[in-house]
Amino acid sequence: MSDLKISRRSFVGGVSIFAAAMAGTALSGCSSDGGSTSTGAGADGGTLVVSQPSSPKYLDPIKYTGAYEAQIIWCVCDTLVDYNIDLTEIVPQLATDWKVSDDGLTYTFTIRDDAKFQAGQYQEGRAVVAEDVKYSLERSATQSSMNRLAMLDHCNVVDDHTVECVLKAPNASFLTALTDAGNVIVPKEEVEGWGDAFGDHLVGSGAFKLDQFVKDQQADLSRSDCYWGEKPHLDGVTMKVVTDMTQSANGLATGEIDIATSLTGEATQTIKNNDQLVLDQKPALHVAYVYMNQVNGPTADQKVRKAILMAVNRDDLVKGVYPYGEATTAVLPLPKDSWGYDESVEADVPAYDPEGAKKLLAEAGYPDGLTLNMYISNTEARVKMATILQQALKENLNIDLVINPSDWGTFSAAAAAGKADLYGMSWSWFPDPYFFLNKLFSSTEIGALGNGAGFSHPEVDELLDKALEVTDQNERAKYYKEALKTIVSYDPMLVYGSEYVNTGLTKKVEGFQSRADNKTTIVSSEINISKTA
Repeated sequence: MSDLKISRRSFVGGVSIFAAAMAGTALSGCSSDGGSTSTGAGADGGTLVVSQPSSPKYLDPIKYTGAYEAQIIWCVCDTLVDYNIDLTEIVPQLATDWKVSDDGLTYTFTIRDDAKFQAGQYQEGRAVVAEDVKYSLERSATQSSMNRLAMLDHCNVVDDHTVECVLKAPNASFLTALTDAGNVIVPKEEVEGWGDAFGDHLVGSGAFKLDQFVKDQQADLSRSDCYWGEKPHLDGVTMKVVTDMTQSANGLATGEIDIATSLTGEATQTIKNNDQLVLDQKPALHVAYVYMNQVNGPTADQKVRKAILMAVNRDDLVKGVYPYGEATTAVLPLPKDSWGYDESVEADVPAYDPEGAKKLLAEAGYPDGLTLNMYISNTEARVKMATILQQALKENLNIDLVINPSDWGTFSAAAAAGKADLYGMSWSWFPDPYFFLNKLFSSTEIGALGNGAGFSHPEVDELLDKALEVTDQNERAKYYKEALKTIVSYDPMLVYGSEYVNTGLTKKVEGFQSRADNKTTIVSSEINISKTA
């Protein structure tokens, strides 16, 4: 993963300062031609059809739990700041510049004066102001289902274009957290007017507006006439649910689909074999894992958890789930390209030892095996993984694994509830270890999807907290490496793979670039996808 370069500029304290960094991007407001003049190359017009392997459920930023929703939210809404395409630095979006107080508690943002919300049911397309930032971020801080902005205490509006964000304690991951789709800026009128239905009628200040969202089918977006940035080349985007990977590949070949995201399985080889298609592969900031309940049921006993880890050959599991090289074997709950990774901790993970696993399970009181319930989403990769795991646990430990597949929304609710014996999923986010270790193992995340297993150990919490209090990246890395070693000592999860970002494209698509965090960017300060006829 040498193509991912981590810049100290972006991570030391998370306090990069970019004054007026959007110079050169067209910034005019609404106009008769549908936006500002395009500065990029490529043909204008057309609708880009993007397939996703599972159905988005919640488009309300505080409710969303997975990448499938985030891809739509990012098209419709803006965050204060964003990552650049190679995740090396934080760049402006709705905020043109920012500064941080000496004590690290207060971040002051200047809000651009040319951003407007798309017209909705309860406002007619008004300007984005500091009060919207306060409303949106405080809403996330208090109501996010994933605790996406838990470090924020409150915001102060200085004037229409200046807002202060005051943290509960110094937190070096704050700017990175602001790039998340859960922390986009939305208009209060639309949120309160629609109530629980706001996500189905999402309004933001992004490049595209939401025309229609049909669960389990697709989301239809059209170019926003009031977008503050460079005019999108595309007339619209359709995010289409296609759970069958073969169908996605066939859709690319027939031209029904332009971009197929999150591909796995034979579909990747099918695309490689078609010289009219392109398979874009990029090492991802990703781990695939099975989290075991730390509180309820048999897996609350560490001996049971360790026996399960020892009963599974990770290399075989990865080859079975990803037979076309869509992923590599992983063992730790942090991607290797995160700057908190510690290769030496790999040796602490129990090795494959079926006989030793049987003895351990017998010591735990289950000499004849047991029955466990496992929850997964109904994507091809998860179903494959669960089936292979089911066979391995039956053969090596006489464990009957009952597999419960479902759509993403149903799965994520079940996993977060803390009732599953095991749940299988993957986690893909930013290079900062906070977004993996804190989100998956901090006791403050219990009840959220990240820590639905109920992992809670004071010494881990203390290390994770200390890693946020210091600003120097090297110091933070020391705390995270120690936390990683401590986490692994409790055998909480079976980490088995790290996927590539596998994206299929037709040659009609121009300007696409993949990101290691799996975000599909349609329009940004660096990218403006177009589609030839």
